[in-house]
Amino acid sequence: MNLVCWKCGTSAAELPLPLSRLAECPKCRAYLHACRMCRFYDPRLTGQCQEERAEEVRDKEHANFCDWFKPRPDAYRPPGTAKSEAAKSGLDSLFGGTVSGSPEKKDNTRNKLDELFVPDKKPGR
Repeated sequence: MNLVCWKCGTSAAELPLPLSRLAECPKCRAYLHACRMCRFYDPRLTGQCQEERAEEVRDKEHANFCDWFKPRPDAYRPPGTAKSEAAKSGLDSLFGGTVSGSPEKKDNTRNKLDELFVPDKKPGR
């Protein structure tokens, strides 16, 4: 398993598995046996954990004693990724699909943008 730090994305491959409770990232010193590094972590849920039997952990970024902890390799999310993905999906739903593709689709999307944001621009001009 190729683990990376949930906070900075640095490789944690040299650390022995299973991760000890106080294992830290070699670069940013973030705790790795933390909810943010666990495969059960889900910020969309109320308790932010998919494992129903796990005890609630208040600080998701601090080391904990959770017996259900399982590290996930894709725990790192670059800052701003969620916002940009939400914005892109909003534009896709507004304009009927992704902008990538044929030149005709890009032109059509540009025309729709112009219709919305350029007051003097009328369809077909």
